[in-house]
Amino acid sequence: MRRPGKRARRFIAAVAVGAAALPLLGAGTFFALDRIYPLPPVGEVPVSAQVVDRDGRLLRAFATQEGRWRLPVSLGEVDPQFVRMLVAYEDKRFRDHHGVDPVAMLRASVQFAVNGRIVSGGSTLTMQLARLMEVGGGQSISVKLRQMFRALQIERKLTKDQILERYLTLAPYGGNIEGIRAASLAWFDKEPKKLRLSEAALLVSLPQSPETRRPDRNPDNAKQARDRVLQRMADAGVIEPFEVARASAARLSGKRRGLPALAPHLADAAMRARPEADSIELTIDRDIQSSLETVARNAVRRLGPKLSLAMILADSRTGEILAEVGSADYFDTSRSGWVDMTRAPRSPGSTLKPFIYGLALEQGIVVPETMMRDRPTNFSGYRPENFDTMYQGDVTVREALQLSLNVPAVQLLESVGPAALMQRLRRSGVEPVLPKEEQPGLAIGLGGVGLSLADLVQAYAALANGGNAVTLVDGVHGVRAPYRLNAVLSAKAAWQVGDILSGVPVPAASAPRPIAYKTGTSYGYRDAWSVGYDGRYVLGVWVGRADNGAVPGSTGGGTAAPILFEAFARSGLEPVPFAGPPPGAKTIARADLPEGLKRFVPKSAALVPVAGTVSGPEIVYPPQGARIELAETSGAAFSPLVLKLQGGKAPFRWIANGQPLDGVFRRRTATWMPDGKGFSKLTVIDAAGKATTVDVLIQ
Repeated sequence: MRRPGKRARRFIAAVAVGAAALPLLGAGTFFALDRIYPLPPVGEVPVSAQVVDRDGRLLRAFATQEGRWRLPVSLGEVDPQFVRMLVAYEDKRFRDHHGVDPVAMLRASVQFAVNGRIVSGGSTLTMQLARLMEVGGGQSISVKLRQMFRALQIERKLTKDQILERYLTLAPYGGNIEGIRAASLAWFDKEPKKLRLSEAALLVSLPQSPETRRPDRNPDNAKQARDRVLQRMADAGVIEPFEVARASAARLSGKRRGLPALAPHLADAAMRARPEADSIELTIDRDIQSSLETVARNAVRRLGPKLSLAMILADSRTGEILAEVGSADYFDTSRSGWVDMTRAPRSPGSTLKPFIYGLALEQGIVVPETMMRDRPTNFSGYRPENFDTMYQGDVTVREALQLSLNVPAVQLLESVGPAALMQRLRRSGVEPVLPKEEQPGLAIGLGGVGLSLADLVQAYAALANGGNAVTLVDGVHGVRAPYRLNAVLSAKAAWQVGDILSGVPVPAASAPRPIAYKTGTSYGYRDAWSVGYDGRYVLGVWVGRADNGAVPGSTGGGTAAPILFEAFARSGLEPVPFAGPPPGAKTIARADLPEGLKRFVPKSAALVPVAGTVSGPEIVYPPQGARIELAETSGAAFSPLVLKLQGGKAPFRWIANGQPLDGVFRRRTATWMPDGKGFSKLTVIDAAGKATTVDVLIQ
């Protein structure tokens, strides 16, 4: 056996003397040296910025400025068995010494002198931390003595648990991986909370020689080092021999995995918004996010090249976004995956039709069983066609919305007014984009306006929330506050729309799920949409090309809707039942409807004079915009308001705030009992289906 040379023996002697002398330094001498050579800051260790989900689980990490993957960690986040093994293997008297272990130093020196090689190290975990915290290194006597001195300083500043935490944050694990969390994620794709015995042993062995023991480059060395740790733990009685045998037989994975990169677009936005933050918490649920990203990747592989896909899933009660998929694959350049398509304004196709019908239902113009006529129609030069260019003839309002017929939707939009639709959309918290200097026209009902997927989910959240707007939040994007009192639709109209949409047939080959949903396809097959909701959750899907190119054959019903149902199914969320109907939202058979509600007469048709017909009704009292102060009476909040009209064909049907007044009136006078102060809408419909409306203020 070759003995150490003269220089080596000097080194051994110096280290041994230093190990014995440093702990015995007088307090005055130590404090004098401490003032001359102060300890570098030992506060927070610089770590990778991270974006975490609602429960603090890692979504995405960003490398440090030096290109290191170094994640913060606490002892409570690390497998206790790993910590026991680390201390037993590296520094078994860690809890007893003050930074330097003279016994270990002397033992290591003697072993080196006898064997001519390093048999065991004498450095404590605190000394190793001192080495990791200071730039430079080597094995010179001065370096070793400085590490000992720094270890004593560290022990005065930090508790034992803090020392362990900083060591577990800075220890090298191969390549640019530092710290137990980054190592566990890179080598085992898991957090270090619960490691297998074989995994814990490998991670104990790696910091001693991280490059020569890397399992992806030197698997044999890695396995030998792992097994040595296991055997020493068995010899020390830390682990039972049968467990060691089983762990030694475990296959060693030689693959380095990437750290989590979930919700990459949102994570990028978070870091741009808060570049100085070490950790940013989003409202995202990691499990749901991961599931929806998998659905998106699999879907576009089936659909073809250059296609992208975006999804947003939100809680309509709280407004929290639980998953946000900006593209099918962030790193796929062929699909422009870096473009966040949840925020890009696109044509929404037919997805705004539920709001048109909701307005018409709220105003009492129609009810779900009112008949409409689907046939070619000229709206002052605008001639919409159905998607399949076919016409259904007579259909109910319910059927017209479920079949997404274009002509009936435009007829209703003509009656309620495009400006009213835009106002309600703004109440939901979104701002539709119109061509410069263009006023809203009938085309907006079929997609002639710009909205993003985030906008659509925001608007549909109001439908799922009983007609009331809810501000969506994800932890990054600021969303405009809802307009005024945030009532997008009345509770009754919102429920009726949901009741109709819940009857839309499930896409072929999709598992049934109790949701209300609507599809849309923009002009030229550029965008395929599907937005659906149950009693709580709302999910939107967009499919198309980021460069706005056409995708022939891609439709909302055939392309986006099956993805919607698959995403809901794989989200892990249990379906939430719809709320029951609000007061007044009862279903009435068509035969029992008032004459004026049995068939809808389009506004344009009512304006065309026909020989021999009677002019439509006109409300003469109260007039439009009247402010009426009613006297209070005993037993009632107000005295009845007398309603008067002229013209029209009897019998007449009166509707106040969307609620039909009891009875059919053959005279041109009626009475109405207001239910409170505030603005009210009064509508009268005659036997020919002609109607007029006034708005009044009850004071």
